[in-house]
Amino acid sequence: MENFLVQRKKYLEHLLKAKDKHIIKVITGVRRCGKSTLLMQYQQILQTQGIGEEQILSIHLDWIESEPLLEYHALYNHIRNHMQKDRTTYVFLDEVQLVPDFQKAVLSIFEQENADIYLTGSNASLLSGELATLLAGRYIELSLFPLSFAEYCELRREPPSDAWKDYFIWGGFPYLSQIAPEDIRLDYLSGIYHTVLMKDIMERRNIQDAGKLKNVVKFMLDNIGNPVSAKKIADTLTSNGHKTSSSTIDQYLQTLCDAFILYPCGRYDVQGKQHLKTLQKYYAVDMGFHRLLLGNPGRDTGHILENIVYLELLRRGYQVSIGKVGPLKIDFIAQRSNSRIYYQVSISILDPATFQREIRPLKQISDNYPKFILSLDTLPLEEDGILQKNIIEWLMCESNAV
Repeated sequence: MENFLVQRKKYLEHLLKAKDKHIIKVITGVRRCGKSTLLMQYQQILQTQGIGEEQILSIHLDWIESEPLLEYHALYNHIRNHMQKDRTTYVFLDEVQLVPDFQKAVLSIFEQENADIYLTGSNASLLSGELATLLAGRYIELSLFPLSFAEYCELRREPPSDAWKDYFIWGGFPYLSQIAPEDIRLDYLSGIYHTVLMKDIMERRNIQDAGKLKNVVKFMLDNIGNPVSAKKIADTLTSNGHKTSSSTIDQYLQTLCDAFILYPCGRYDVQGKQHLKTLQKYYAVDMGFHRLLLGNPGRDTGHILENIVYLELLRRGYQVSIGKVGPLKIDFIAQRSNSRIYYQVSISILDPATFQREIRPLKQISDNYPKFILSLDTLPLEEDGILQKNIIEWLMCESNAV
C-alpha cells in the first residue's frame, strides 16, 4: 500500500454524498493515480461511521490472490458468499476490467442483493459498449487524477514556493513525491508508462507495433497544447521514416485517451456558439510522462503551464474547451451548469506586447462571464474587468469559482 498521507477530500466528499444510494459508483483514472488508496480512505471513513469490517468486502483484482476470481461466475459466487443478512454490504472491486464480462456479476449483485457497489478501472472502455447500455441510469463516474498542486503541497508538507519546481517537472503521481533520487523517479515513471502501454493498450486492443505506438505518444507529448489532426501526425511520422495512416493514428489516439494517458480538448466558437470538429488539442494526464520521454521541460514551459491549468479545471468539475473568437484564440473556456469562465495562460504578461496579445481575445467577448489571465507574474494587473492571477496562487485556491 502506498505511503499516501493526504486525503483526497473532494473525491471522498463526492463518494460520501452517493453512499447508500442505489447506484453503482465507478472510479476511473490512469494507473497509480491513487484509486486503490482512495477506496482505502473511504473504507476507513465508513468504519468511523459505524460500518463493521464484516460489512466491507474489498477485492483487489490485480493482486495474485485474486486470480481465482478473474471469471465472472467465480466473482459472483465469492461476493454472494460474503453478503451480510439484513445489513448493507459495501462491495469494492478494484481494477474490475480484469474480469471478462464482469458486468454480469456486478449487475446480478446490484439487482438481487443489499449491496452498495464501488468499481475502479484504468481504462475508459470500462464504460463503453455493452456495459454502458446495461448500466445506463444506474451508475455515476468519478474521474480521478494524479495529485493537484494543493494536494502535492500538503503531501510534501512544503510551502507552494518550494514545491512548485518539483511539481512542474515531475508531476503529481502520489508515490513519486516520496522518492528523492532522480534515477529512481525515472524508473518509477517508466514502470507506470510501460504498464499502461502494454496492459491497458497493446494487450486490450491487440496492437502489435509497439514502436509506432511509442512514437505517437512521444509526438503528442512534444505537441502539448498544439492543434493537431490525425493526418498531421501521420504525415509527420511518415516523413520521419515511420510510415503510418490517419486511420491508424485515430485508433492510437482513442486508445491513449481510453487509458487516460491523453485528454482531448475540443474547440468552441464563442461568436458562432457551436463546437468545432477540427484541430482539437490534447493534454497529458501528468507532466511526469513529459519528463520521462522528453527530458528537461525548460523549452516547453508555456505549454506545460497550459497542461497544468487544463487538468486543474477538470478536477474542479468543468467541461473544458479551447476557444475561438473570430481569428483569435482563447486558451480555455470552462463551463459547468449555466456558468462559464474564460482563461488565458501565459508565462508572463509584463511585456506590454504580450499583455495585449493575451487580453485582446478576451476583450472581443461580449458576455459578462468572468475572464482571467493566469501567469507566473506576482504583480497584479487588471484592465476592463479582466484580472491577472498568479498561477501558483490560483492552483492553491480551494474555491471552484475562480
